[in-house]
This record gives sequence, C-alpha cells and structure tokens, in this order.
Amino acid sequence: MRKLIVGLLNMFAISLACAQAAPPQALEQVASAPAGFVAPALPKMDESNAQRAKSQPGNNAPFWRAVHGSGDQAGISNLPGAEKGVLIQSMVQYPGSKLTTAGEAWRQVRNQWIIPYGGSLLLITVLALALFYFSKGTMGGHVPYTGRLIERFTYFERAAHWSNAAAFSLLAVSGLVMAFGKFFLLPVLGGTLFGWLAYALKTAHNFAGPLFAVSLFVVFVTFVRDNLPTANDLKWLLKGGGLFGEHEVPSARFNAGEKVVFWAGVFVLGFTVVASGLVLDQLIPGLAYLRGDMQIAHMIHASASVLMMTLFLGHIYMGTMGMKDALSAMKTGMVDEGWAKEHHELWFDDIRAGKIPAQRSTGAAPAGAVAAQH
Repeated sequence: MRKLIVGLLNMFAISLACAQAAPPQALEQVASAPAGFVAPALPKMDESNAQRAKSQPGNNAPFWRAVHGSGDQAGISNLPGAEKGVLIQSMVQYPGSKLTTAGEAWRQVRNQWIIPYGGSLLLITVLALALFYFSKGTMGGHVPYTGRLIERFTYFERAAHWSNAAAFSLLAVSGLVMAFGKFFLLPVLGGTLFGWLAYALKTAHNFAGPLFAVSLFVVFVTFVRDNLPTANDLKWLLKGGGLFGEHEVPSARFNAGEKVVFWAGVFVLGFTVVASGLVLDQLIPGLAYLRGDMQIAHMIHASASVLMMTLFLGHIYMGTMGMKDALSAMKTGMVDEGWAKEHHELWFDDIRAGKIPAQRSTGAAPAGAVAAQH
C-alpha cells in the first residue's frame, strides 16, 4: 500500500511538472477540471530545471524541493474551507533538528515523545500498583464491622459516577488501541481485522466524547463541595495517608488523595481533554480548524489523556482491589460503620454528631440498619 501511494505521488509530481511547460491549451483543460481539483502553487520552471528535466526525466527531487520551499502558498481549489489549496505546510526548524515541514514536526512529536513516553508512564504505573498490591494487599478490615449501615453515595451520585466511568472506559480503550494498537494488535490480528477494529473504536471514541464531557460536568458539580481543601488534607499528604502504616490518617468524606484525583484529574486534565477533544471533533463553532490548530489540539489531547489515565488508574485500583468494600460502596451506596470509621473517621464523627445526615436519599436503607450480610 505504501509503494502504491508513493508511486501515485510521483506520477502526480511528474504531471504537475509537465503542466508547467505545457501549452496554453493544456492549461485551459486543467482550469476547466471538475469540482474538487486542486492545483497547488508551483515554482516557475527556470532554465536549469528545464535542462535537468530533459537530461534526468525521472529525477523529481528538484520539484519536491521547490514544493517544500513554497509551503503554505495556496493554489487554486474549488473545495470550500481554509487551506484546501495548500499542498504542504511551511518548513520549520527546531533547535537541534533538521529543517522539516510543520506536519512532519508534529509527527515526530507524536511518534518520538508522546507515544513512547506516554506508554512508558502507563506501564510504570501499572507495575507500581501491582507491586504495591502484592506487598501491601487489600487495605481495610482492621476495624470490626458493626452491621449498621451508613449511606455514602446517593442513587444520583452513583448514576453520575458510573455514567462517567463507562464513557471514560470506552474512550480509554479506544484511545489506547489507536495509539498503541499497531505495535501489539496489528501483528496478531492482521491488517484487515485490525483496520475494522480501529475504525469501529475511532467512531465509538468520537461519539463517547460528548457523553464524557456532559457526565464529567455533572460529576464535578455533584462532588465539588466535599472535595474542597481543608487543613486536615495537608496532614494526610505529609503522612502519605497512612498507606505504609497500620492505621490510616483520619479524613473527611473524601481524603486528600481523592481530592488530588478530583482537582487534577477531573477538573484540570478532564476539562483539558474535553476541550481539545471537541476541537478535534470540530464541534466548537467559529474556529477555522487549520492544520496547525488541529496538530496542537492533538498534542494537548494526547498528553492530557495519558496523564489523566495515569491518575485514574490509581483511583480505579483503590476503588476495586485496593480497598475492601470500596466497590460495594459505589454499587449499593451503603457502607458499614466500621468501614467509615477506619477509612474516613472525621466523616464518621460528623455523622455521629449529627452534623451530616446518615441517610440522604429516600430509597436507601434506614440509617443504622443492620446489613443482611457482609
């Protein structure tokens, strides 16, 4: 396929070079080409180039050098929109790198920085969580359960969380396949099957993006009040939350680690991913969507996505296998008093003091009800 594309480009280059020296009748035929034909801006055929074309008819290097030198110069096009008549982007040069096109510079950033370093960061995070699990095990169980339940999450809070989690999971899986699939899945599945898979996941990615944006906003509004920083958060951070000791540091409804995930992952990185994703989907009205704009949006989107997935990996770990009954709390909304005292002692003390209601939704089990089983 690559040889076919290169061959077509060479044929196109030769035909354009010949068109410069063609008689006016031929140029009139080009001018009357059907809609959609693009005539790039081409350099003038000087005498030396004309002699080279006769002595070396198969040498297209002078032509492509001239095209590179005329980057960002628009030709004639019947296609609507900006940059439709531009054959190639302008030349740029970064410190320590050779002269290249803006498009090739973006490609180098993607393939030599975002992909390898982003993949390494995700892999290191997974390995670190695995080592922590095998050395520490599942947290919790040090305070005996009483059988009396407290409502931790209302039905609306759980619905908002799971909607956002479902959209995030689909976006994460599809994004990882698009970024790293050619290295791991393509050799196994083959070109045809991997092509269909990548196309399906890319389409799902584009449709799940707006759902993630809406659910992210709902999650932010729903949980922002209980994630405001307090003085106790600094003590929690200085002691590492007690993760490496026998007892956890007392915290409110959400500890400092969860607040870091909320503000860094949900607010900063989440809304950065959403904004750049909307640009890539061309869903923001009024933007020109030039090539350079889309390349910058892609680099921001990919970098923020990797960082957000890194943070959320820790959140997913603690909400599943890392902490006893944490997943059950998000599934049923209820936790035992012993669980609340061990993991969020300050929140539990406020509930016992009557500062916070133990039951906030009408469909939940009555406050202090005895659990059927644990």
